[in-house]
Amino acid sequence: MADKTRYSKLQIGLHWLIAVLILATWWLGDGMGRALRTRMQENLSGFDGNTWHVWLGTAVLLLVVIRMIVRWMQGAPAPIAGQPPLMEKAGTWGHRLLYLLMFLAPAMGAVTWYLKIRAVGDPHALVANALMIAALGHALIALYHHYFLKDATLRRMTRGTAD
Repeated sequence: MADKTRYSKLQIGLHWLIAVLILATWWLGDGMGRALRTRMQENLSGFDGNTWHVWLGTAVLLLVVIRMIVRWMQGAPAPIAGQPPLMEKAGTWGHRLLYLLMFLAPAMGAVTWYLKIRAVGDPHALVANALMIAALGHALIALYHHYFLKDATLRRMTRGTAD
């Protein structure tokens, strides 16, 4: 994949769709403790009592798994030429952290909600907040590449040409 200069349209679409869904899911997370208590008190199971937060979180989990499979099958562009080795390593590990958090946050939420394991709820919230912080850092670094370094990093995940 050395000649690949950008992500596929599928990867780009999944990236932005998942980003929007994660933001919406995080925003809608307030009050989930009360919703979980109600679910447990009324002995609801399956999809009974699902909230928008749960539906979107479930969608995020499924789409992240699809995204991981697509990335494994299609690969990713090589790092932009001329970057310092430390910046390349930071990019690699930053993406690994994002993928881990994108999987863990909704998976932990699903365990809390569907298996009614309340003890996973607080760690789920911490992981979700860590995901939001990592995603904000990811976005800021992409903007730094685009506006200050003026390289093709951000354009590889948009419809623009990567050059």
